Amino acid sequence: MSQAVATQNSAASLTGLLVPLADRTLLLPNVAVAELIPYRAPQVTEGTPDWFLGQIAWRDLRLPLLSFEAASGGQAQVAGGARVAVINALGGRPKVKFIALLVQGIPRSLKVDSDLQAADVELAPLELGAARVADEVVRIPDLAALEQLLADAGLI
Repeated sequence: MSQAVATQNSAASLTGLLVPLADRTLLLPNVAVAELIPYRAPQVTEGTPDWFLGQIAWRDLRLPLLSFEAASGGQAQVAGGARVAVINALGGRPKVKFIALLVQGIPRSLKVDSDLQAADVELAPLELGAARVADEVVRIPDLAALEQLLADAGLI
C-alpha cells in the first residue's frame, strides 16, 4: 500500500529547473538538461541567423549553440555569468542528440506540483506557456520547436 502512495505522489510533482536568461526565466523539466558547462566562445559561421551563436565542443561532439532570446524576437546577450545548458534533443534525429542553449547564471532546482499557477501573459515565439513561481513569471519553452528551427535553417 505504501508503494501505491509513493507512485501517486511522484506523479503529482516533478523536478524542474528555473533557467535564467537575459530577459526571462525558463522552466524546464530536470531531465531535459544533460549538463551545465562554462560558457566558451563558439566557432562562428558567417551568414547564419542571429539566434545561432555557432558551434561549441562538448564531449567529443560539436553542438549548435543558440540564444533563446534572439530566437524569440529579442537580442542575444553574453553576460559575465554566462553558461551553456546542454539540452537533450527531442526530435528523434539520429545524428542530433543534444543542442546547446546560452543561459545567464546557474539554474535552480524546483519541485513542480500539479497546482502550478498559470500566468496570463503574452507569449513570445517558442514559448508554450507561462506560470507563476513565487513572485516570478517563468516561461515554458517549446524545445521541439527550437530544435526544428535549427533543422529548418539547415544547421543540424
